[in-house]
Amino acid sequence: QVFLVQSGGGSVQPGGSLTLSCSVSGYTYSTYCVGWFRQASGKEREAVATRYSGDSSTYSADYVKGRFTISQDNAKNTWYLQMNSLKPEDTAMYYCATVSDESLSLYDGTCRPNSLRVDGMDYWGDGTLVTISS
Repeated sequence: QVFLVQSGGGSVQPGGSLTLSCSVSGYTYSTYCVGWFRQASGKEREAVATRYSGDSSTYSADYVKGRFTISQDNAKNTWYLQMNSLKPEDTAMYYCATVSDESLSLYDGTCRPNSLRVDGMDYWGDGTLVTISS
């Protein structure tokens, strides 16, 4: 059974930084895509950053590019989302999720934020709230 356990998050002032963590257990796929998603109140869930395990390539949505960085510590089986220069509009619930190559192929998806489908991900973390407020 696969578990994604999230930690981090909280409340910071605009311009501040936060790091989200997602520890995974029970995952057996050798290649997969990791995505960090967010969902603001009243809005749809959207992917903000992705990382493909096959070649370690990373991608970020345009509205977080240069501010958010996705990374992975294989020894700890943990994925991270480093968020800098946070803005009030970054306030949302943040989720980590993963999808295998096989599942991506069902809709010809790629490991990029504008390609991942929320309903196409295999496993999700429980989410963590990030609030940016002065």
